Amino acid sequence: MTGVRVTVPASTANLGSGFDALGMALGVYDELDFVVAEEGLVVEVSGEGAANVPTDESHLVVRAFREACELVASDVPGLRLRCRNTIPHSRGLGSSAAAIVAGVAAAFALADRELDTSALQLAAAFEGHADNAAASMFGGVAIAWTESDRYRAVRVDPHPGVMPVVLVPAVESSTRTTRGLLPSKVPHEDAAFAVSRAALAVHGLTADPSLLLAALDDRLHEPYREPAWPATTRLVGALREAGVAAAVSGAGPTVLALPVDGELPSGVDLTGFEARRVPVDLGGVRVAPLG
Repeated sequence: MTGVRVTVPASTANLGSGFDALGMALGVYDELDFVVAEEGLVVEVSGEGAANVPTDESHLVVRAFREACELVASDVPGLRLRCRNTIPHSRGLGSSAAAIVAGVAAAFALADRELDTSALQLAAAFEGHADNAAASMFGGVAIAWTESDRYRAVRVDPHPGVMPVVLVPAVESSTRTTRGLLPSKVPHEDAAFAVSRAALAVHGLTADPSLLLAALDDRLHEPYREPAWPATTRLVGALREAGVAAAVSGAGPTVLALPVDGELPSGVDLTGFEARRVPVDLGGVRVAPLG
């Protein structure tokens, strides 16, 4: 193949107390065309982030693609890349992980290689955790962990009753900034709380969504990040008071809601947020030949 089209889903991570461990793919997609050229680099970007992302070798997709080409021993002297983005940037919906996964998937496809553990390892290494990358790569719900300094993940099927609503604000947030708000240690009681809720979240997401209100509660990271996005924290609290399972999506400031019937109650003030019903993506990144 001399060209591929990559369609990659957004993702939401943490899912309450599953910090850096739980992710879920969402049906919002970036579409990217990779065309091998004899020389040079041309990057075209439209949609989300078009005015802000670089169009040279520092573009995140290009960086991931180049590293993946080196991994699979593929020589791609030149590249024409066209990105059509719909995943909001810097909102906690995994736009960076999607970009990385797209670059890795394209390189593997052009080398006629299936995505494998080495692809996940490379993609996760860019961010230092595998939750978003695994969700975008494999779809469904991802359970991620590290083992002997290697990134690992397994995919599990979500329950059909899991019907996400994402509430996206206009403001952006930096993962680096919000991670800087986290303490180096937490009380043992809060750690035990987080373990129980993360375990319950897996059961709720895969077998019994009625338990998600309890499962998505968190003491591990959300309270410490409140100064970065107070409106997000207030909305999470209002939704939970109304009986809707809700959590901060990734590093925020988007809110993930998982109402039992897929509908938000009318009494919750959503000022400043755009509510979008999105399905869970089940297939992960998709690659098709161009032409």
